[in-house]
Formats: sequence, C-alpha cells, structure tokens
Amino acid sequence: MSDTQDSANDSDHEETQGSGSSTSHDNGEESSVTVLVNALLEPAEGQEREEADLHAQQKAPRHRGIYLLPNIVTTVALFSGFYAILASMDGKFEAAAIAIFVAMVFDGLDGRVARMTNTQSDFGVEYDSLSDMVSFGVAPAVICYSWMLSDLGKIGWAAAFLYVACAALRLARFNVEVESADSRYFVGLASPSAAALVAGMVWVGHDVEPSTSIAILAFLVTAGAGLLMVVNCRYHSMKGFDFKGHVPFVTFLAVVVGMVIVTIDPPRVLLSLALAYALSGPLFWLWIKFFRKSA
Repeated sequence: MSDTQDSANDSDHEETQGSGSSTSHDNGEESSVTVLVNALLEPAEGQEREEADLHAQQKAPRHRGIYLLPNIVTTVALFSGFYAILASMDGKFEAAAIAIFVAMVFDGLDGRVARMTNTQSDFGVEYDSLSDMVSFGVAPAVICYSWMLSDLGKIGWAAAFLYVACAALRLARFNVEVESADSRYFVGLASPSAAALVAGMVWVGHDVEPSTSIAILAFLVTAGAGLLMVVNCRYHSMKGFDFKGHVPFVTFLAVVVGMVIVTIDPPRVLLSLALAYALSGPLFWLWIKFFRKSA
C-alpha cells in the first residue's frame, strides 16, 4: 500500500515539475517575442514622435524680428513726408517742399545701408514701398493742392488725385517687375523724381500770389508728373555708377562743382534738374522711335 502511494506521489511530483518547466519555457518565449517586437517598433515610434514635434514646430507662430538700422532710415523718410503734409496744411509751403527733398535723401540711403550691412529683408522692401507712397505719392499732391490747385476747384483735386493714383500704380508695377526688369533703367518716371518736380515747383513759387495762370501751370505739372510715372518710357536708373570704387579726379571735381551750383539757388537748380530728368524719358523714347530707326 505504501509502495503504491509512493509511486503515485512520485508521478504527481514529476507531472508538477514537467508542467512548471513547460510554463517557464512558455514565459521565456513570450518575453523574447515581446523584446523583439519592442525592438522593431521602437524606431518607428521614435520617428513618429520626431515628425509630430516637427509638425508642432511648423504650426507654432514664429516671432521674427526686423533689422533696426535700415528701417530707422526708412522711418525718417516717412516722417519727412508726413511733416510735409502737415506743413502744407499750415501754409508753410517752403518747409513742406524742403521736407520732400529730405525724404528723397533718406529714401536713397535706406537701400544702400541695407546692402552695406547685409540687412536686406522682405519687410524692409514692403516698408520702403509704403513710405514712398506717403512721401512721394500723397505728400506732393497735398502740398500742390494746398498751394495752388485748390483755386481750380474740382479740376484741382482731380489733378491731385491723378498724381496719387499714378504713384500707387507706379510703385505696384515696380514691386511686381523688380526681379525681371533691367536694373539699369526705370520703366516710367520714378516716384521720388516726380515728387521732386512737384515739390521743386512749389519751392520756387512758395511766396507768389495765387493766380489762375499759375494754378493752370500747377495743374499741368502735377498731372504731367503723374502720367510720366505710368508711361512706358525708360529712364536711366543711375544704379550703374559705382560709388565705392575709384573714380578719376575730374569726376570728383565735377561733383564738387555741382554741389556748389546747387547751393547758389537750391530751389531753381533742383527744379531744373528734376525737369531735365523728367523730360529725358520722352526724349529718349522719341529718339529710339524715329531717329534711331531712320538711321
């Protein structure tokens, strides 16, 4: 009886050991499979996390700054145009005209400062265009209207608005064609040059008594300057001159003589230069259209 019990106990013990060993073997296989699966999935999960982080960074708003120096120069040009408007409203036409020429100086400096300091930006380009619209589009029209065009009534403000609209069209066309256009030439009179023509006229006649004849002259100059900005005449851009390179002594002497001539009678000299440059476009077009073809 005891032998039977012992044999039964031994068989139970063997079965228990067998089942335990098989269970531990199964657990070992499952753990190996789990480790293998995790090893295979871990790179994919890491890649998904990196893509999610990159997508979140792209959706997050970027706080980008602006360059200080060239935009300060543009702001000075904008302020000069704004001051010109206020001065014309107060009847200070000489100060208003001078402010337009000051705006021209700083408008020519901001781009060169940006290139010299390697601080060009899309923001600066758009800001400069808006500054030009105020200083060389709105301000000259308001100055001329306050000075003389108001005496013509509706015809006067129509000429002033024509100038403003043409300046806006000129700047818009320049912004669109700036990448493809020939940098040596402007298509249409540049807005600073048109503003110089109108402001020079006001500066020369800031103290004259209002009359119908002068008002008609102001109408013709203002409307003509506006139309010259949108015609297809080519004007030399003066960008081909190298101001940083070496020049002959005679060239430097000519610049000095020119500055002296300007100081003798600034309003009349600047008006003459602006008028000559404004007429150079149509004259150049006529020369190409008729004389060059016949030759």
